[in-house]
Amino acid sequence: MTGTDDVLLVHGGTPLEGEIRVRGAKNLVPKAMVAALLGSGPSRLRNVPDIRDVRVVRGLLQLHGVTVRPGDEPGELILDPSHVESANVADIDAHAGSSRIPILFCGPLLHRLGHAFIPGLGGCDIGGRPIDFHFEVLRQFGATIEKRADGQYLEAPQRLRGTKIRLPYPSVGSTEQVLLTAVLAEGVTELSNAAVEPEIEDLICVLQKMGAMISMDTDRTIRITGVDRLDGYTHRAIPDRLEAASWASAALATEGNIYVRGAQQRSMMTFLNTYRKVGGAFQIDDEGIRFWHPGGALNAIALETDVHPGFQTDWQQPLVVALTQAAGLSIVHETVYESRLGFTSALNQMGAHIQLYRECLGGSDCRFGQRNFLHSAVVSGPTKLQGADLVIPDLRGGFSYLIAALAAQGTSRVHGIDLINRGYENFMDKLEKLGAKVELPGGSLV
Repeated sequence: MTGTDDVLLVHGGTPLEGEIRVRGAKNLVPKAMVAALLGSGPSRLRNVPDIRDVRVVRGLLQLHGVTVRPGDEPGELILDPSHVESANVADIDAHAGSSRIPILFCGPLLHRLGHAFIPGLGGCDIGGRPIDFHFEVLRQFGATIEKRADGQYLEAPQRLRGTKIRLPYPSVGSTEQVLLTAVLAEGVTELSNAAVEPEIEDLICVLQKMGAMISMDTDRTIRITGVDRLDGYTHRAIPDRLEAASWASAALATEGNIYVRGAQQRSMMTFLNTYRKVGGAFQIDDEGIRFWHPGGALNAIALETDVHPGFQTDWQQPLVVALTQAAGLSIVHETVYESRLGFTSALNQMGAHIQLYRECLGGSDCRFGQRNFLHSAVVSGPTKLQGADLVIPDLRGGFSYLIAALAAQGTSRVHGIDLINRGYENFMDKLEKLGAKVELPGGSLV
């Protein structure tokens, strides 16, 4: 169990109403910071959120000799890699314990130093995210990898060489690994079945600004022609569409009205269609999107998660909380992370009726269908939720518990709220702005 400083008391039953702002995407900003390692001069990154993953990468960059300092405007970082150097193994391990991002340092460090060290990796416990494929990709570029007691030691005896790679699944992390490694590799790299998420496109924009040559085809093929040198970049990160959708689901579940400043329609179109289908309302302007519950019953739906441009797996958990309040049976088929529906047991504890199944309850079979994973759910609603003792399992599941506690009658004790800091900037301040009744143990209102 967590300590009392990591517990939040949530008094539910109050609609969330007001305005909050989302800044740069968690799934882009740390990777753009890593990309700065590839440049011969300083880079300037704007719209940077104050989240733990950013602080982890900032620390790792500084360990490797990169100067990181704030810029002139809020949320701006200037990253200068002029004096990149090897870092102490123990220091790397201490900084990287709770993040998987260090694996993306491999390509840039191999180019800059000829070697890299990667400790054991953390991240959210939501299913298999094998890092072996990252190492296999690096071997194809010409890296040698030695497994040691404290992690993996990589070397590039000579300049890395372009290669042909086909991903067995369009993994975001593997696509990022190829991009960050291929841009300075000799020759052409062809990556097929690549991830094409908006954050991947934005990372490609960053690399192109630095001098990279990258083309994207409509069939998920990315071609990278290696160059001899990259410069720094100036870039404003795209807003976090995953956080924006979380607050949208919170508005729906609590019968509230939230204006999400910074949210953009284009990267959220699939979510917006689903939100409207469920019965939620939204209004888009040049500065953001307003989400609200228009009154009346919500609609049960059938939903399948998928890689972009499908319905994102990170949108699923917060929306499932709202589906507990929809009339009828909703069917959810999770095809991206096999263990992501595990969070529903706590919702059942609060009064929801959610049954998990090993079968694929969707329009198509997926890679988990014959592998004994509980990856489909039937949500029966509407059900009244009651406050409960909750332990946060992972980032999106944690925010979903928070939404459920806010929508429930009575008081919930939510343990492990610090995990939410990984991907939600100033979420406690945002809750206060929206009128949430939350407090820390001991009675101090947040």
